[in-house]
Amino acid sequence: MLSKIFIKNYILIDELELEFSKGLNIITGETGAGKSILINAIDIAFGAKAGREVIKTGAEKATIELTIINTKQDLTSLFEKNGIDNIQDEIILSREITQTASRSRVNGCLVNQDFMKKFRELFLDIHSQHQTYSFLQPKYHITLLDSYSKNTCGEKLENYKKEFLRYKSLIEKLNQLKNSADKTAEQIDFLRFQVNEIEEAQLNSEKEDEELNNELAVLENVEKLKDLTGSSYWSISGDDGAILDALLQIKANLSKAVSMDGSLEAVENQLVDTIENLKDISSSLREYSSSLENDEERINNIQERLFLLDKLKRKYGGTLEKVMQQGDALKKELESIEFSTQNIEELESEIKDLYEQLEVLADEISVERKNYAKVLSALIIEKLEKLELPKVKFEIHFDKCELNLNGSDKVEFLISTNISEGLKPLAKVASGGEISRVMLAIKTIFAQSDEIDTVIFDEIDTGISGKTSQAVAEEVKELSEYMQVIMITHQAIIASKSDRHFYVKKTQDGQTSIDISVLAEDNKLKAIAELAGGEITDESLKFAQTLMN
Repeated sequence: MLSKIFIKNYILIDELELEFSKGLNIITGETGAGKSILINAIDIAFGAKAGREVIKTGAEKATIELTIINTKQDLTSLFEKNGIDNIQDEIILSREITQTASRSRVNGCLVNQDFMKKFRELFLDIHSQHQTYSFLQPKYHITLLDSYSKNTCGEKLENYKKEFLRYKSLIEKLNQLKNSADKTAEQIDFLRFQVNEIEEAQLNSEKEDEELNNELAVLENVEKLKDLTGSSYWSISGDDGAILDALLQIKANLSKAVSMDGSLEAVENQLVDTIENLKDISSSLREYSSSLENDEERINNIQERLFLLDKLKRKYGGTLEKVMQQGDALKKELESIEFSTQNIEELESEIKDLYEQLEVLADEISVERKNYAKVLSALIIEKLEKLELPKVKFEIHFDKCELNLNGSDKVEFLISTNISEGLKPLAKVASGGEISRVMLAIKTIFAQSDEIDTVIFDEIDTGISGKTSQAVAEEVKELSEYMQVIMITHQAIIASKSDRHFYVKKTQDGQTSIDISVLAEDNKLKAIAELAGGEITDESLKFAQTLMN
């Protein structure tokens, strides 16, 4: 439910903070005072379109922040997908509109419009006289009916949907196989040639060309390398005058000196280490020089291999890594073609069997839907009769359609509010006031199982009076026992049922501004009296008192 709203620099509001209560929150005020501004602000906070025109004149940006208390919804998956770590019962929803942009945040994290659409569907339902209600659309009627019957046939419907999605997946797979099978024999032969060409090269490493080029550079310079390394060896360890001989003589001299001055021992040790390192270097040079041999055959083999690798790189991607990747992709494509020609019939048979199973499931679901449709229709008629539509007829009509995610039923709500008229689609028959009462009846029936916490009614009581107002007031009050209701009303009898009453007032002191306040009991009495009589008089106050008692 909505717990609190903070508004700053929004249209005619400088700064405002209000707390909503559980149950029925009523908004009243003079005509033109701006009662819908509060509803519009909530709507915008939940992602409705908002341009820079909502920014108060002279301000740089408008800010709307809602505090929401969540007691029903599991938001873990939705929040994790959108990088929101702070999952608590209290949720802060904010919207900032600047001259050039608009940003929404949930618990401080930026979110996109796709997130806001899903989030809104979980928490808020707004209805007004001037919008097309979602339940008027036939595509939504089957959802309403299934929601009513979910405790009994919900599991069967979920199983059907799971199998239907598998059916669609198999259809997509079959189409892919058929597309692959449609390749010409020449295309398949060329594909097989490409696969064989890459496989026959037996590529084991994406760095093979670099390694071969290094080896070739050595083989082509054997004589030079032998000369360089051999002469270096002889310089270190060769005949008289070699470096090692000179160092050994120096060591002998140092050893004598150490016997006379111990401080030279460290220098002697360093020299010993140098001599040992030089011996290792000498040994390595000798072994390397001895290992070098002229190998023309190996040179030719490497050159041929490099020629083949260069050819493959030119044809398949520029590097051996890309050649190997292309080889894998071509092989999978070829395997898919070979698979498809062998398995299309098998897959078609599986799809046929699954479709027949879906038809059986859809028929079973349809029977249960029709049974529940009779019960739901009777409940809606009962509610509408209480809402002063005594001659109403209501029926849930079924047509059979192609299998889809919801089964094989096309469902539409039909209504007649006049005894002389036959049943017709809800959207084409009911007037604004009648539509409001149908919506209210449906909302009340579904209230106990509805996952949405907050429903907002924007002047849905327009065009009703007398006993109808009394009936609507009772129905709204009943609805508010199951969910939070926020409602703009012009009816005193409806306003008298409020758990919290907000009064909207417009002032014109130099500049136009709107103030919204929560009314204490005495001021609430005056507001209801004003609604009832147009002005506050002794008679209207007495009448208001009777309504509140």
